Amino acid sequence: MTLTVRVISPDKTVWDAAAEEVILPSTTGQLGILSGHAPLLSALDIGVMRVRPSKNQSWVAIALLGGFAEVEQNEVTILVNSAERGDTINLEEARNAFNEAQTRLNQVPAGDRQAQIQATQAFKRARARFQAAGGMI
Repeated sequence: MTLTVRVISPDKTVWDAAAEEVILPSTTGQLGILSGHAPLLSALDIGVMRVRPSKNQSWVAIALLGGFAEVEQNEVTILVNSAERGDTINLEEARNAFNEAQTRLNQVPAGDRQAQIQATQAFKRARARFQAAGGMI
């Protein structure tokens, strides 16, 4: 038995296909979904979702930039602010963006809470894109 998985962002459907297994970046840690999973509604963090279309196929990485996932009756619906398949991300551009975001995060003054939050979010987005593109962190 397989799952029906849909990843929907405001501007496009990033994934709409069957899958054997899904790993989601929930706000409380990685969440694995197999067929027969109990009904679930979970907030998603910025991170990399991994989908295995079938047992004989490789994992597909998708960078998610926050949202929600609903699991019910072997259907996984993921509504996100933004998503991007790893195979469409330029690895070198993602690596450069990650390094720049890391540098900006390290240079934020200790007392500037707003700048710290913004730099952390930018860093998490850059890291997710880099990881989805195949970069090792």
